[in-house]
Amino acid sequence: MKTSARNQLKGIITNVAEGAVNGVVTIDLGGAQVKAGITMESIKELGLAEGKEAYAIIKATNVMFAIGNERIATISARNQLAGTVCNVTKGAVNGHVSVELPNGCKVSGSITNAAIDELGLEVGAPALAVIKATDVIVGVE
Repeated sequence: MKTSARNQLKGIITNVAEGAVNGVVTIDLGGAQVKAGITMESIKELGLAEGKEAYAIIKATNVMFAIGNERIATISARNQLAGTVCNVTKGAVNGHVSVELPNGCKVSGSITNAAIDELGLEVGAPALAVIKATDVIVGVE
């Protein structure tokens, strides 16, 4: 599977919470979990079920960052992946930041250079990669 999305995180589905129109699929990445809010039609078409291998696909522009490793209780984003900044590359206005999770997975995001500086995101710093469940696409082979 090839996509233009920078983040393609492989894992195992651990839960499928079904609703009338939409559902929430939980993918375990080996110690970290990602929740994806997708339509029931997609869940059925892809045959998503507990124990099935799947990918959490996330565009870098949909990844936000926060400093520290503590979950933010006052935010609606379901996915808050704690790790350590492993790469920071600045461009003219925007830059790319990558956070390595304890299981070795890396999550990359594209944010402004000003945000990188204001948050103090530098290699070795603890950080959260924050992603709304509706920004996660689920893929299967």
